[in-house]
Amino acid sequence: MDLLSGQPHWFYKNGVLHAYPALTENLSAEIVIMGGGITGALLAWHLTQAGFPVVLLEKRHIGLGSTSGSTALLQYEIDTMLTDLINLVGEKDAVRSYLLCVEAIHKAREIVDSLQVKTSFSQVKSLYYASKKDDLPLLTKEYEARKRIGIDVEWWDQGTLRSHFPGIRKSGAILSHDAAQVDAYALAHALLQECIRKGARVYDTVEITDIRHERTGTSLVLDNGNVVKTKKLIVAAGYESQKLISRNFVRLHSSYAIVSKPMPDKKELWYENASLWESARPYLYLRTTEDNRVLIGGKDEMFQSAIKRDKLLPRKSVELEKNARSMFPDLPFVTDYTWCGTFAETKDGLPFIGGVKEHPNTLFALGFGGNGILFSIIAAGIITDLIAGKKNKDAAIFSFDRLGKS
Repeated sequence: MDLLSGQPHWFYKNGVLHAYPALTENLSAEIVIMGGGITGALLAWHLTQAGFPVVLLEKRHIGLGSTSGSTALLQYEIDTMLTDLINLVGEKDAVRSYLLCVEAIHKAREIVDSLQVKTSFSQVKSLYYASKKDDLPLLTKEYEARKRIGIDVEWWDQGTLRSHFPGIRKSGAILSHDAAQVDAYALAHALLQECIRKGARVYDTVEITDIRHERTGTSLVLDNGNVVKTKKLIVAAGYESQKLISRNFVRLHSSYAIVSKPMPDKKELWYENASLWESARPYLYLRTTEDNRVLIGGKDEMFQSAIKRDKLLPRKSVELEKNARSMFPDLPFVTDYTWCGTFAETKDGLPFIGGVKEHPNTLFALGFGGNGILFSIIAAGIITDLIAGKKNKDAAIFSFDRLGKS
C-alpha cells in the first residue's frame, strides 16, 4: 500500500538515524513483531522490558511508513467524543477508554524520560474549539462529561477564547491540561535502539509474503525465500493490516499536512504552544515543533486512492496555509514541507487489540485514529500482559469481539 507521499517533515528533519540489517537466513524466535513503525517499536520496548526475546521485521526502512508522516499529537481525546462513545459502547467502557488515554500520556512521559536520546517530547495543553455556533451545546455537554469523570479541563467562553487566541473567532472551547507532542520517527528509532541493547533483533527491508499457521506456531515466509518460525506473531503493520483479516473493520481516508519554516525565535508562538483542534469533521489541527515551526493538518478526503490523494496535495497545502494565516495573522507562515497519507478510522474510534480466530497464535495491535500513538501504548501494555499469561481487565474493551463473531 502507498501510505505516504510528499515531504514528511520528521524524516527530512532527522535523516537516516540508524541502519538495520536485512534478514538473510532462516531463524526461529519466540516472538516476532511484524511492523517497524512507532507501534511495533512500542511493543518491542514493552516486551523487551518485560524480559521477552523479540524479533522485529519491517518491510520498509524503520519508521518510514505512516510513522514518518505522523503529526504525533498525543491527545487523550478519541476521535469519537466521550458523549457519543457512551452511546456506542456503554458508559463503563467509554469512560475507561478515555481515562486509559490520559494515563497513556503520562506513560509516554515515563518512557521518553528513560531513553538515552531526545525525541522532542513536550507536555502541552490542548484546546478543542467549536467550529460553528451550532456545535456549542454539544461541546458544553462534552466538557461536563469529561469534568464529571475527573479529566482536568476548563471551559472557555467566547471572551476567554478571544483573549488568548484573537484569531480564533469561535464561540467556546474545552481546554485540557493533559496533552503532549513528540517526534514519532525519532521515538521509534530510540525505542528500538534500546531494545537492541537488551538483546532484541531488528531487521528492515524484509517483507513477509506468506503467513502459515501450524500446530506449534507460525511460519513466516519472506520475500527472499527465508522462513522465520515463531511461537507468537504480533501484527503491528498499521493500516496495511486490514488485508490480513477477512472482515472489513476500518475506513481508510486521505489526510494532508504542512509544516512552516521556523518562526522568529521566541518562547511561545501562541498561548503556551497548546495543540489546537476543532469540532468539525473532518477537523483541522495545529501544533508547534521544537524548532519553532507550525504544523497544520487535516482537509481529509474520504477515499484511499493514492493517485487521487496525491493530485490534491498542492491545492490542500495552499488551503492549509490559508487556514494557518487566518488563525495567526501575526505569524510569518511560509510553508516548508508538505505531505499526504492514507489513514484509518474505526466505527467507534477505538483501536483493535487482540486476536482473531482465523489467525491462531497471533495478536494484533491496531491503534487507528487521531491518537494512534496513545492507543499503541495501551496495546503494548495489554499484549505484554497477554503474552505473560496475565489477565488484563481492559483487553475486552478493544477486542475484535465487539464486531460480533470474529
